[in-house]
Amino acid sequence: MKQPEYIDHQGVIKSIDPHFISVEILSKSACSSCHAKGACSLGDVKVKVVEVENVYGADFQNGEIVNVRMRRTLGYKALWISYLIPLIILVVLLVSLSSVNVPEPVTGISVIGALALYYVGVWIFRDKLRKEFVFTVEKL
Repeated sequence: MKQPEYIDHQGVIKSIDPHFISVEILSKSACSSCHAKGACSLGDVKVKVVEVENVYGADFQNGEIVNVRMRRTLGYKALWISYLIPLIILVVLLVSLSSVNVPEPVTGISVIGALALYYVGVWIFRDKLRKEFVFTVEKL
């Protein structure tokens, strides 16, 4: 079975300005529809706000329910940037420094420093990433 090309989420428009449309998306955990979620602390709902470039003019209004869409391949790229590359950095440094008998405090500080440098690099290139990770808004 072929996976869809886009990842879609329903959201509510919270604000519109000349440059961006802010859309609030409710991210629900898998068990949020369970009847016992009130007694369980595992079921959670998170509110996320996505800013979408306003290339649509005045077609949308505050409070309107819309569909927020992103290419699936960009979701995988975000996964690599945010989780997998830092994990690889952590494991490679931890194993390599431990194998040459570097003291544990130095190893720990080195790993934290390398991850900090990685995230500073991501922060420096945030404008380039923002242009690459494009969300679109569609009427329902």
